[in-house]
Order: sequence, then C-alpha cells, then structure tokens
Amino acid sequence: MSLKCGIVGLPNVGKSTLFNCLSNARAQAANFPFCTIEPNVGTIIVPDARLNKLADLVKPQSIVPTTVEIVDIAGLVKGASKGEGLGNKFLANIRECSAIIHVLRCFDDPNVVHVDGSVNPVRDKEIIDTELQLKDLETVEARISRIEKQARSGGDKTAAKTLEVLLKVKQCLESGKSARTLGLEAAELELIHDLFLLTLKPVMYVCNVDEASVMTGNAHTAAVEKAIKDENAKMLLITAQMESEIAALENYEERKIFLQELGLEEPGVNKLIRAAYELLNLQTFFTAGEKEVRAWTIEKGWTAPQAAGVIHSDFERGFIKAEVIAYEDYVTLGSEAACREAGKLRMEGKNYVVKDGDVMHFHFNV
Repeated sequence: MSLKCGIVGLPNVGKSTLFNCLSNARAQAANFPFCTIEPNVGTIIVPDARLNKLADLVKPQSIVPTTVEIVDIAGLVKGASKGEGLGNKFLANIRECSAIIHVLRCFDDPNVVHVDGSVNPVRDKEIIDTELQLKDLETVEARISRIEKQARSGGDKTAAKTLEVLLKVKQCLESGKSARTLGLEAAELELIHDLFLLTLKPVMYVCNVDEASVMTGNAHTAAVEKAIKDENAKMLLITAQMESEIAALENYEERKIFLQELGLEEPGVNKLIRAAYELLNLQTFFTAGEKEVRAWTIEKGWTAPQAAGVIHSDFERGFIKAEVIAYEDYVTLGSEAACREAGKLRMEGKNYVVKDGDVMHFHFNV
C-alpha cells in the first residue's frame, strides 16, 4: 500500500539509529548534523502474534507477514520553510507521507552533540512545528488568494465553504498551532484534502531516552507530555542506542536473554511499528490455507470487496461473497472445519465491513 510514516526530527536526535533498528535498509548513522540527505525508505514487518498462532494451527508451507513503510527524512532546522538546510526538499518528503513519527532527544550526553547546543525536547518540537506551520500557512494563503474572489461572488457554494475552512486553518496556524488541533469534520477535511497540509497529518512523538528512563520516563519526557496534551497525539519512550544493540544480536535466543536481563518482554521497536501501523489507520485480515498463512493490510472501514482487491483486482471486480471467521473463534476451535461445524463461519456480502483479525476466503467470478 502507498501509506507510509515519515520519521522526522532535528539533526542528531537518533532518527537514523532508530530507522536502522526498524528496517533492513541501513541509513548512515553518525554523530554530526545532515548525515541523512536522501530519504531512506524501509519496508518493515509488522510483528503480530496472531499470524504465528494461525500458522501453528494450520501448519502451512509458508508464512507471510504484513508490512508498513517507514521513511527516514533528513533533519530539519530553523528556516526549513524558507529553504534553510535543504528545507524545501525535506518538507516535500514529509508531504508525501501519511503520518509523522517525530523523534525527540530526551537524554543528556555530552559526547553526543546537539544542533542547538543543549537538550530541550519541547524547544526542538516547537522548532519543527513552526517550520511545518509556516509551510502550511504559505500553502493556505496561496489557495485563499486563488479562490477568494470566486467564493465571495456568491455563485459558487463549494468555493465559499472551502474559503471558510481555509480561513479557519489560517487563523489556527497564525496562532502557532497545528491544523490537526482544530478537529475539522470529515466534510471540511475533504474540501482541503488536495493541499496535503503537513500539520494535518497524524503524529506520534517518540522520546529517545537513556536506558534508565525507558520504563518510567524523566524530566524531559514529562515536559513533552505536558506540551502535547492538547494535540490528541501519542507518545512513546524508546532507547535508540539500546534498540541498536538488540538489533545487532545474531539470533532470537540471544535477543530474548538480553531483553530478560533488561526486564523487557519485547524490543521497543516492535511497539513502535505497531503504533505506526495504528497511526496510519490500518488493520489486518488473514488468509489461512495449507500453502500459505498470510496477513494482509487494509484501511479501517474497508468493505469485503475492497479487502479482496488487495489480494488481486479480479477478486474485487468479480466479488460474490466472503467466508469470514473471527480470529478468536478460529484459535478457540482450532480449524476452519471446526468453525464451519460450530456455525462460526459466516457468509458476508459486499457491504460487510472487515474487522481486524478476520480470517477470510473470497468467492469471485470474472
């Protein structure tokens, strides 16, 4: 799917180190600003215990997980909206993403330089917020200038409604707030959808902390939590350096022992990947057979024909019906045959909205 998350942050906050942990693609990670120039794109497996459980029951020839795309975008600096630090290019990379993972440095270490000379994650957040807001303001003002006369003439109701939304967004941006804080309704968002505003994108703040703070946080993360309380945004604590050490271990057993010593059940990047998946408004359905047990990615709210189309366009075009088993029923009863016998296999039509975890088989004819 085309949906992807962009990792953003000031230079040298741990973005590339984190990206390296997430993906087989390796971004250069070094202790100096502008290490990353071109955006690195990684296709990352989404950890899902349900897939493994289904595979244990079905014993297929192959197992195929679902994935999400993560883009490592070079560090922004003050003046990015005016082209500073290759800012226009970086902002264009963000515009192409569907959601933002904003990495903030929340650890003190004199050996790791900070582009602004001191550690202050709230200031860092505001720097990037300001650059994104200024770029959006430029975009909004340009659109206002194009449709204002048309909207005020009274003959074009759509233009008038669009202008109303644009003025609301303009006022918000001028007050130093991101457009997502407005809580625009779906109809309003549709009117300005083609602007691809940066500050309308859903965001998750990832606080890169030292090892001692990964469970409880610290003064820096407390300040971030307070700063984002009105944004309806998620916050996650992670230690990029520790995650890098975990990722470097050669096998599963070594990683398991290392995590046990730290008192952790799983790597923090697993939580980050799942959170990114959620941020993109995605969910998973499964197909399960002797040849393959596979997880498929769809957007929340998609119907059965749309889900079928992810497998093959012919499935959507010639959709007839879908056999559906809830994941919980499948693992409780142990097989498709047992679910069928117990009446837990349902036939669903074109209007069925797929639920997260559904195990599905599609009937089609073209």
